Amino acid sequence: MAPSAPRTRAAAALRMKQIALDKQDRTIRRLRAQLATERLGLAATKKELKETQVALEASHKVIAGLTEIGLSMSKKIEKMKVKKKLVKENHVECHQKFQARIHEAEDSMQAQHLLIEALVDEKDSLLQTIHDLQEANNAPAPFDGDWEEEPEEEPEEIEDIPLGEGEIDYE
Repeated sequence: MAPSAPRTRAAAALRMKQIALDKQDRTIRRLRAQLATERLGLAATKKELKETQVALEASHKVIAGLTEIGLSMSKKIEKMKVKKKLVKENHVECHQKFQARIHEAEDSMQAQHLLIEALVDEKDSLLQTIHDLQEANNAPAPFDGDWEEEPEEEPEEIEDIPLGEGEIDYE
């Protein structure tokens, strides 16, 4: 039995080495499977990173576009404010000119009214003088004395239009 013991030992040692190699082989396969899984995970992560980067770049472009639109709108709003101010100033100026014309027309109407009153008084005076002369000369009166005087018309008063009323909406 002695000769089989070394063989048995050698066989056992070989068997142990074979078991160790099988175990290492399983470990290597398991590690390769883990490595393949990790590589797939890494590839998926890289893909997600790339998609995130593309989305981020698109977001930056959108933000830049919105910022540009915002700046453009701000400029337009400022222009509109300036235009509104100019329109308001023009409106006030026109209002003042219109008021000045109204006052001129009122003054002219008052002057005409005074002139008409003076002419009516002069007419009455002339008619009275004619009447007195006719009586002094015993001449028949050309007028029967029943003429109608025209009723005096009251001038229409034009009201001032106060500033602030009648705002015009230019939008």
